[in-house]
Amino acid sequence: MAAGRDAGRTADLASESPSVRIWIGDLTSSEACDGLIADCVKAFGRLDLLVNNAGIYHAANAEETTDSIWHQTLAINLTTPFLLSRAAMPLLRLHKGVIINIASDWGLVGGRNAVAYCASKGGLVLMGKAMALDHAPDGVRINAVCPGDVETPMLYRSGAAHGLDRQTALREANTSSRTGRVTTTAEVAALVAFLASDQAAQINGTAIPIDGGNTAG
Repeated sequence: MAAGRDAGRTADLASESPSVRIWIGDLTSSEACDGLIADCVKAFGRLDLLVNNAGIYHAANAEETTDSIWHQTLAINLTTPFLLSRAAMPLLRLHKGVIINIASDWGLVGGRNAVAYCASKGGLVLMGKAMALDHAPDGVRINAVCPGDVETPMLYRSGAAHGLDRQTALREANTSSRTGRVTTTAEVAALVAFLASDQAAQINGTAIPIDGGNTAG
């Protein structure tokens, strides 16, 4: 089941993957998060995996970060994953399920002009570590995937915020990577699939960068 606020983008996903069920709504409230988890169980009978993948980014230092930017960023990037994880935990415990939080390499190190984003993603990393300790005895694993730049709409929106067109934004992102290119969505998805699998049964409470080595030093 794929959840989102943009009916158009989720419709594209459904057309690519007919087995995907679509849930449209704003997940910044506990009622909505509880409803999504309940609807997922109604549709599939059980819950084995929760991937917290929503994210928002505003280019702003502390002085430029308005109350609205701060609260919106924390709500989407940190509070919603918490609410969904809390709602899902009783069901994941039944089948020794998995939570994977899509954080960021800027949740491991600081980034310029990204105060709210770094705070939210850093919080997401440590929230996952704390939950991993709490729920390891239940057989539930929690890990974080920490991408660097990935070619997604967020990359181009970030570039536009700095006055860059799409081609220039991608070129600069490629140049800033130690490997000379950004990470692909397929590479992130492959890491998520591995962490969700039984092959990763002993990987718990980690935050794994997938950023071409940018956080290596």
